[in-house]
Amino acid sequence: MKKLILILLILPVVTAINAQSKRAKAKADKIITANLQSHIDYLASDKLEGRRAGSAGENLAMQYISNMFEKYKLAPKGDNGFIQAFEISEGNSFNSPDNYFSVNGEKLEAKTDYYPLSFSANAGAKGSISPMLREKEQIWFWNVSDVLEDNKGNPHFDISSLLREEAETDAKKGATALIVYNSSTQADNILFNKFDTTAAVTIPVIYITQQGLQKHFADLTGIYDIDLNVHLQADNRKAHNVIGYINFNAPTTVVIGAHYDHLGYGEDGNSLDGAGQIHNGADDNASGTAAMLELARILYNTKARNNNYLFMAFSGEELGLLGSKYWLQHPTANVNLNYMINLDMVGRYAADRKLTIGGYGTSPAWGEIFQKTTDPNLEIKFDSSGSGPSDHAAFYRDSVPVLFFFTNSHPDYHKATDDADKINYKDETEIVDYIVNIINAANDKGKLSFLKTKDAEMRSVSLPVTLGVMPDYGYTGTGMRIDGVSKGKTAEKIGLKPGDVLLQLGDFKFVDVQTYMQALQHFKKGDKTTLVISRDDKEMNFEVQF
Repeated sequence: MKKLILILLILPVVTAINAQSKRAKAKADKIITANLQSHIDYLASDKLEGRRAGSAGENLAMQYISNMFEKYKLAPKGDNGFIQAFEISEGNSFNSPDNYFSVNGEKLEAKTDYYPLSFSANAGAKGSISPMLREKEQIWFWNVSDVLEDNKGNPHFDISSLLREEAETDAKKGATALIVYNSSTQADNILFNKFDTTAAVTIPVIYITQQGLQKHFADLTGIYDIDLNVHLQADNRKAHNVIGYINFNAPTTVVIGAHYDHLGYGEDGNSLDGAGQIHNGADDNASGTAAMLELARILYNTKARNNNYLFMAFSGEELGLLGSKYWLQHPTANVNLNYMINLDMVGRYAADRKLTIGGYGTSPAWGEIFQKTTDPNLEIKFDSSGSGPSDHAAFYRDSVPVLFFFTNSHPDYHKATDDADKINYKDETEIVDYIVNIINAANDKGKLSFLKTKDAEMRSVSLPVTLGVMPDYGYTGTGMRIDGVSKGKTAEKIGLKPGDVLLQLGDFKFVDVQTYMQALQHFKKGDKTTLVISRDDKEMNFEVQF
């Protein structure tokens, strides 16, 4: 009877406490939601013009994040206050309006109809020309079909060296420019190598694509009025990481990161609906940046003080994790890294797509921590891999346990339609709460041990075959350097390693990631071919079956 009376007396107290706790959470969530909306409304506004790394819009976003860090009382941990600047080297380009090529008054489309070669002179030429004639002080044409046929099966044949030799010889004989074309269907491997550092020849050298040849030079015996100019320029721009710190004098530090750059107007060729429109990137990744800012505000007063907290807004992620890689190579804080949480696209939660949490397998501690932090309001899918196409992968490759929060892709991904009115603020607030609970649950675990996991394949790339490698997007040499090798895939089976530079698949050479992807399009499952790589400056061949 006494026990019953005691229970009856306690029940109203427990009920009152639970009700008070719910009211407190509702009040706190209201603040989080309002802040998330305010952050995203600004970061994803047209004023910031898509936050392309190194642009004026990125600078506005950088300043906004710095102001928020200061408002939330974080200590600056960049090279200059909260800021860590780094150079983005894009090699040479022909994007300048000073590049043009017209035939009979009709302008050709750069990249699709023609492109200059990387060793071309910066110069112009014009005249009434027949592709079949070579007269002094005129533009000359060269059809490479015969030389390709003569060297079919020759493993030492180098079309790039031959093109340069031809251009130099023709210039001495009186050519004012050289236009190269291939009338055959054989792969010619004539590519624009933006990272070519060899000296230029003395005349402009231009390659006409198959499309350009058919459209503008259908009759090779005809006479054409040609006016062309080549202006190659080195493209470098300065991007900025923004870094703030909460110091609890703990032995270890947790990194909480999100990239804040996006596609701008699509100038870098990574838009899925074409260049020319502002890509506001509300979900990708104003949503993750906003969540990171809210975690900075909340954790300043946390009781989970067995770790310090380093907050990083990365730039250059859309160009290949450039900001996170740069910080790991040039750290601005002397800290003992415990684990890293990455927030990339966390604003479009839907129960059918779920919240994906990657990196579950990067530490044995995550299993126990997540058992203590279930959230009945979120449908969650766990992914063990620590790799993938976002900034956590850079930390994972540096042997740091990671978690990657991602509400999955949608039809607006990398399109100009990724706008703030499509963000699910209620459930993004729930995700922020969930991450706080995870951080609290990890507080007493000390330094988490690291586990290597099976690498994830690249997301959002549709290819008929793959080797199972992660490209190093920051590589500025010729070829496609490997950043990681997926377990159990073709690359691992044949013995490829991180750091290997891939140069050629079968008949198809490549100079960068983009041309590597184009080469893969020529193969299907079951095909056998030869892969040429460079390892420690030595060329090696591997037999491959997809």
